[in-house]
Amino acid sequence: MKRRQFLKLIVCGGLMAACGLAAGLAVADDGAASAVPLTAGFAEADITPAIGMEAPGGYGKAFHQSVHDPCKIRAAVFGDGANRVAIVGVDALSLQEEMVEAARKAIHQRCGIEPKAILIAGSHSHSSGPLCGVMPGEYDHAAPVVQKLAYEQTICVNMEYYQESLDKLVEAVCQADAARVAARCGAGKGTEDKVAFNRRFRMRNGISYTHPGQGNPDIIEPAGPTDPDVGVIGAWNQEGKLLGCIVNFACHATTNPGGISANYIYYLEQTIRGTFGPEVVVVFLPGTSGDVTQVNNLNPYVNPEGEAWCRLVGGRVGAEAVKVLLDMAAGDLGPVSADQTVLDIVRRAPDAERVKQAFEMVQKDIAEVGHTDWTFAKETVMLDAIVQKQPRVPVEVQALQVGPVLLVGLPAEVFCQFGLDIKAGSNFPLTFPVSLANACVGYIPTEEAFGEHGGGYETRLTSYTNLDITAGRQMVEAAIAM
Repeated sequence: MKRRQFLKLIVCGGLMAACGLAAGLAVADDGAASAVPLTAGFAEADITPAIGMEAPGGYGKAFHQSVHDPCKIRAAVFGDGANRVAIVGVDALSLQEEMVEAARKAIHQRCGIEPKAILIAGSHSHSSGPLCGVMPGEYDHAAPVVQKLAYEQTICVNMEYYQESLDKLVEAVCQADAARVAARCGAGKGTEDKVAFNRRFRMRNGISYTHPGQGNPDIIEPAGPTDPDVGVIGAWNQEGKLLGCIVNFACHATTNPGGISANYIYYLEQTIRGTFGPEVVVVFLPGTSGDVTQVNNLNPYVNPEGEAWCRLVGGRVGAEAVKVLLDMAAGDLGPVSADQTVLDIVRRAPDAERVKQAFEMVQKDIAEVGHTDWTFAKETVMLDAIVQKQPRVPVEVQALQVGPVLLVGLPAEVFCQFGLDIKAGSNFPLTFPVSLANACVGYIPTEEAFGEHGGGYETRLTSYTNLDITAGRQMVEAAIAM
């Protein structure tokens, strides 16, 4: 067996120092990282929004009316004696860059963890609280009609909830850091290929559609892949009790069970806790699922209702994570290290004629224009205002090492193919791409999706999605270069 094939099969704590050297990220020069046992600590905090707060996930306003289960911040901190890394999962559609930077600064001041070594990812729960959207003052430079569209007819960040969540995020990481104990750790991956499906399809007319409808006779084939890997890192104390785990999986969290919810991550957590105990902290990190959801458009049967669908996805992914944890041979998983790079990517701007037409449309009644056309006209004029203020966007690509595992943080709803490309280009035995990490710059489709046979709403210019069509390729190249 070739060395590279052998490394790809490693799922436990053996030969960790060799794995770190092969991967090319930091290992302590004097060997101190391997001489000191790896430490791990976990903590969580409740950030369930109040009933009546805005519900994210759409282009217009919607409001929560009930609670299904709590939304949380879940944090893990690993240390090897020389370095520490913090890995945080937040039950949120996405996170504002401003919130992440404020959290990193506060954590560094309180705990000393380097900002670049802190990864904070939103789960993309469509049933979570208002941590993303229009920020106060963001459109104050725009025309009055655009300000009204942004502040009154678009999802906005609730600043009281934002500050509360920021404070709890910092506290959770500091608690996890303080709770670190010598730990036996392991890493591995399983396969769950029955609950996540690419939602884009090539059609007989030569164009790709997003969710063309179950049983549509014009469907030829899916227009993109899925990633069935369930990536797992587990940490046990010296008495053999599971302290917590990291779970990485690529599927939209849109299995809304009804009411405020962590979405299917709730049942994922419940499944793992059912085996290992109710105090286990489960840090969920979304994979590259910009074009992957639980909806199987090729399924001839009626889809489950929200609650059942939520339980199905979370239960199956959680069960696969349980199997990986049960099979895991734990040991010393060091070293840990971190790196990051920031790309400077230009926005795609709408042309002047399109903006003029959009201004005319948004000043008409929605019923006269049609809801979809009016919504995208609104997005066009908002985007025009954003481009005037910020024509280029800083895009952070982050790499965290935990022994044989490389976590790659990408601040967007990245198409699945890019995650597979990163895995293929990685020298690490295990690579976990993490979408919606440290910010969100919208959908990042493949360049093929923008071509003559492309299509789907992920490629449409909006205030949410507007980066240059090469953005995904730039992110992949930056990740592999690190």
